[in-house]
Amino acid sequence: MIVHDKSLLYGRYVVCAKENIDVLPNDVKILPAIRNGQCTRCQSKILKAWQLPNNVSYCWGCSKMGRITSNDYLITLADPNDFKHSERPCIWEGKLTAFQEAVSNQQLIALRKNISHLTYAVTGAGKTEMLFPMITKAIQDNMRIAVVAPRIDVVIELKKRIQNAFIIPFVTLYGGSKDEYYYTQLVIATTHQLMTFKEAFDVIVIDEVDAFPYVENTMLSYATEQALKKTGIKFYLTATLNQQLKKFVKQGMIGFSTLPRRFHGYELPNLTIKIVQNWRRKLPLKVIKHIMYLKQMKINFLLFVPEVDDVKRVVAQLTGTDINILGTYATDEKRLEKVQAMRAKQIDGLITTTILERGVTFKGIDVLILGGDENIFTATALIQIAGRCGRSLERPTGNVTVYAREKTKQLMTAIAEINYLNILGKKYDM
Repeated sequence: MIVHDKSLLYGRYVVCAKENIDVLPNDVKILPAIRNGQCTRCQSKILKAWQLPNNVSYCWGCSKMGRITSNDYLITLADPNDFKHSERPCIWEGKLTAFQEAVSNQQLIALRKNISHLTYAVTGAGKTEMLFPMITKAIQDNMRIAVVAPRIDVVIELKKRIQNAFIIPFVTLYGGSKDEYYYTQLVIATTHQLMTFKEAFDVIVIDEVDAFPYVENTMLSYATEQALKKTGIKFYLTATLNQQLKKFVKQGMIGFSTLPRRFHGYELPNLTIKIVQNWRRKLPLKVIKHIMYLKQMKINFLLFVPEVDDVKRVVAQLTGTDINILGTYATDEKRLEKVQAMRAKQIDGLITTTILERGVTFKGIDVLILGGDENIFTATALIQIAGRCGRSLERPTGNVTVYAREKTKQLMTAIAEINYLNILGKKYDM
């Protein structure tokens, strides 16, 4: 392995075979990829089953980042923050509301004081835009920044918004990304990609911090800490506060801001529950009539279902009607294309699992949830799904209809929480 560009090693874990160690630059730090039965990159304990035919151990835990074995090394160089100074990196011409600006200023204070910070804001509050002043200041101060999220769809949404707001080079990293890594001051990535960094970032922004697969995932939490410089700080963003985040705030471990107000001032749409039975056997007539009405009114829609098989089932039952729909789920190889087709309004609606519950924006849509009483639809998921409605000034409202066999505790908790957030939001006008 010949390193032609040393910057590719700055704050980065790069896999190197044993036979190439002698040709590396003298200042490169070299670590065994697997040491004492543990993976250096992701900290997974190497199981006996993780062996190649030649009896060489490998790590299955982070294999999606590229295979590493007990014959390999991880090489890295300290990140020198060697960036071209940018005095005006942000070209965003939008304007924050007074409430958004208050949160943004608290983020700037956290950056100046070098204290990690949590922003708890209702979905649709403009969390990404509120970050722009802090990111701008960090860039001007020659810091290196990562903006990460657990899910690819959210990362792609972040890329679009940051691309339109900043004029500095950045790389976007996720499974299937077309970007080739190079050394940049700003990185946008899935949380999994942090496993390939070593003390690289002064600031890590974690969007949707409470989302699967990041939440309660010790490997990804370790990856975040590993990618952060010893003097670095984190900015957490969420629309649904979990117990761990509440604990951090209560103990004073992090700064805290809250904004229960959507950027346009309208309320978060609440859930309307309609009772249906045996919907898997046959799509209820009231659901079909609802979808036909949306088409007639030229309102696009997302229809959430509990399982992948339900996606296929609903798509099959609507095939042959004049409803133009597609279905998608986490392992769908064409998911990104279908999401784009939905954004471009090339289809009437998209049937989906909870993979699209958060972080994606479609303008002017309504939302339907089929089987909303099933376990996958937690109160948190339901609140996030409701947040897919009313995300544009052109149509800041929308309807969220839940078709279920019964009213569950999770459904009633979600309704109560949305009511609470809306009441809290009204107080901001007083």
